[in-house]
Amino acid sequence: MGPSIPTELSGCAEKLIRARRATRAFRPDAVPEDTLRAVFSLAGAAPSNSNAQPWQVEVVSGAKRARLADALQAAHAAQRTSIDVPYSEDIYTSVHQERRAAFGAELYGALGIAPGDHAARAAYDAESLRFYGAPHAAFLFVTGDGGPRLAADVGAYMQTLLLALTAYGVASCPQGLLSFYADTVRAELGVTEGKLLVGISFGYADEAAPVNRVTTERAALETLATFHG
Repeated sequence: MGPSIPTELSGCAEKLIRARRATRAFRPDAVPEDTLRAVFSLAGAAPSNSNAQPWQVEVVSGAKRARLADALQAAHAAQRTSIDVPYSEDIYTSVHQERRAAFGAELYGALGIAPGDHAARAAYDAESLRFYGAPHAAFLFVTGDGGPRLAADVGAYMQTLLLALTAYGVASCPQGLLSFYADTVRAELGVTEGKLLVGISFGYADEAAPVNRVTTERAALETLATFHG
């Protein structure tokens, strides 16, 4: 039998995990420097195989963030994609696609974008490259050979970072689209090693924005986990 967890501690953990959500509209207010350092220091406690810590994190703010947003939109407009970690719609099963479709309907519905309005959806995607208005963004690179085992460790780091942000009252949104322009990010930030896995926009949420009231359903436990005994 493992150690008992105090009820108040387990309650705090559940509250923190359930409080984390993807935010897609931010206020322009910057996160204080001491808070940034506390968050990323805490995120460094993330687990990794043999404690290899195969990640490199690039945090961008201020004028550099504005220039990067311009460069990302320019690359998007010119269709200059550069993807380090292969992506294809084929990676999703039919069940995955059903969940994605349900989420998309809710998201675009909150934005007032009709289901068949592909131009409006494309415009929103392009605008998201400005980090949804967030004053900061973090880019997570997989170092080493960049393979799936090391990427899994960086995934553990990402979730730890998202929870650390939440604990400090900072909202966030992981954005896979930001990783579609890895060469642009590298060029703007002077990054010379690693494969870009994901970008995360973060700051303080605009609570008045309807898009931030979108909620997502989670699959039932029985469909995702099997308990053997």
